[in-house]
Amino acid sequence: MEFRLKAFGLHLLGSASVLTLILGALYFGWYRWPGWYLTDVTQVVMVMIGVDVVIGPLLTFVIANENKPRRELKRDIGLIVAVQLCALVYGSASLWNGRPLYYAFSETLLQQVQAYDIDPKEAALGQKQNPALAPHWYSTPRWIWAPLPDDSEQSQKIVAEALTGGDDVISMPQYFKPWEKGLPSLRSQLKKVDDVTYFAKSEKARLKEKMKAAGIPTEQSNAMPLTGRGHPLLAVFDPATATITAILRVK
Repeated sequence: MEFRLKAFGLHLLGSASVLTLILGALYFGWYRWPGWYLTDVTQVVMVMIGVDVVIGPLLTFVIANENKPRRELKRDIGLIVAVQLCALVYGSASLWNGRPLYYAFSETLLQQVQAYDIDPKEAALGQKQNPALAPHWYSTPRWIWAPLPDDSEQSQKIVAEALTGGDDVISMPQYFKPWEKGLPSLRSQLKKVDDVTYFAKSEKARLKEKMKAAGIPTEQSNAMPLTGRGHPLLAVFDPATATITAILRVK
């Protein structure tokens, strides 16, 4: 039993250390609040934890036997580690490809933009025409303004494509502008919590309770939805300066 426990402990320590390093780097680099919540990647992370920190070490505990030939033991543990690495690579690639790159204000709401939302051709075009705000492999999340282009024909084309499932302007870095330039437009789109769409009546009531607890007025036009793959959040602004004072979730 002592041999099994030692093998289990070493395997658990190694697996947990590697997974913590990878998830920590992704979290602090790209998935900090509200990134993790809006991307809704809990299932991917649970698979990684389940395989790499739970199943892997437990299988080592089961097969570890001090009387087993060392060559056979190494082979068995090697197979377990290979399966773990497959799960680790799959999960890490999924999280990397879905990492948040932008929080974009466009028209009437805020939207999270993930790496796989931007087609490589659009990314290349952005790097050529708008390099300051275009995405690169090392880019961390930025708050930007994504207005429709001034050209009415091009603007209508983008809207039409977006309505039929095509790319929206938030996926076209060539049109991105600095966050500060969009604040006057953003300020004009702020609403009272009761008038914000995306939330049910009961959810608005809970959000208002949270705002009151934080000392934030609930009868001002100071709110806007922040959307992503997960459940929407409520972004609350200071109406005078258009700075974000809170990002609230319903639960």
